[in-house]
Amino acid sequence: MGVYGVGNYYRIEGNINKELYHEILKDELIGMMQAWHLTNNDFVFQHDNDLKHMSDIVTDWLDEKGIDVLTWPLYSPNLNPIEHLWDEVNRHLQKLPGNISSKMDLWNKIQKVWNEIDDDYVLKLIDTMSQRIKDVLKAKGGYTKW
Repeated sequence: MGVYGVGNYYRIEGNINKELYHEILKDELIGMMQAWHLTNNDFVFQHDNDLKHMSDIVTDWLDEKGIDVLTWPLYSPNLNPIEHLWDEVNRHLQKLPGNISSKMDLWNKIQKVWNEIDDDYVLKLIDTMSQRIKDVLKAKGGYTKW
């Protein structure tokens, strides 16, 4: 997600490891930068302290590409606006008629909902980041209203 909307989605079968995460970044992050006409100076990349995110292969690649990464307190999911985006996706899914009948049906419905998320909603989430950071710092990495 970014200031231009939700961005692309990537279907993952099974578990994600550091190698797959690295491949996703190489393919999808660079693709989104190009689609949105962004340079490294136009954004700060955000992911949490998950081991695969902090692996050498990933951090080395981000450094090599000159991509700034938001420093993330160890136990602070309160900084992650993507969680609110997924909540919004879930709310939209629940409003769809009928039940989800299979993995493929779920995938198709997620794609539909994802593409209908209002860009202004995403921008609102991003705009809260400076306040999120202030609140987390004030709480010394602890709980905040976010």
